[in-house]
Amino acid sequence: MLNTIEYGTPQSRPSVLIAHGLFGSARNWGVIAKRLAQDRHVVAVDMRNHGDSPWFESHTYVEMADDLAQVIATMPGGVADVVGHSMGGKAAMMLALQHRARIHRMIVADIAPVTYGHTQSQLIDAMRRVDLAQITSRQDASEQLGVESAGVAAFLLQSLDLKNRRWALNLDVLERDMDQIIGFPTVSDTCDAPVLFLAGALSDYILPEHRPVIKGIFSDCRFAKIPGAGHWLHAEKPREFEQTLRVFLDRDV
Repeated sequence: MLNTIEYGTPQSRPSVLIAHGLFGSARNWGVIAKRLAQDRHVVAVDMRNHGDSPWFESHTYVEMADDLAQVIATMPGGVADVVGHSMGGKAAMMLALQHRARIHRMIVADIAPVTYGHTQSQLIDAMRRVDLAQITSRQDASEQLGVESAGVAAFLLQSLDLKNRRWALNLDVLERDMDQIIGFPTVSDTCDAPVLFLAGALSDYILPEHRPVIKGIFSDCRFAKIPGAGHWLHAEKPREFEQTLRVFLDRDV
């Protein structure tokens, strides 16, 4: 079972499940989760091979979808509103296709059910450059990472377990299955769950040419953008992100 962090208390409405992206963790979503938990029960997960969740020898979207379904099965009513970002968004889409009964509504944040050309293996290389035996601070690790973007470096360092001198990421498996992560399985099924595809206006992860593919799989889908936000839209524009989620999730209240 995946590691989870819970916020709020169970309500009459479905709980909200949050699935993070590649190299992320449940803790990354604390700000959003706490705000939503003012009137919702929220569960954020560490995806497999991330954070405090178990490490496995594979990292596929079919498996990630099954992982999420197991978590939702333990939640009140066995159904949830699901928010998935990037890799977590692809896992959420596969969840909706394989376990439709577990989904009430879904928000897919800045990702499409397509194969992307940009690998993230260079970030794994950067993390491996860090001499974990020698570092004494996150600043030491940051300098060894050699990542130009301070924001990306700070994001990666959230997965550094400094006390135990280890990355809370199964780098070997994530690297080996990178093609699966940046890809998406060929599917023939469709899903009628209400879905909002929410993009960062400055991001190129959801493009106009992706819309026919999305509509061919999700018959009840909508599209929206957050101005001034890139791929990490929830971190860059948290209030706008939260408000957009609330508008969509409250449509039938």
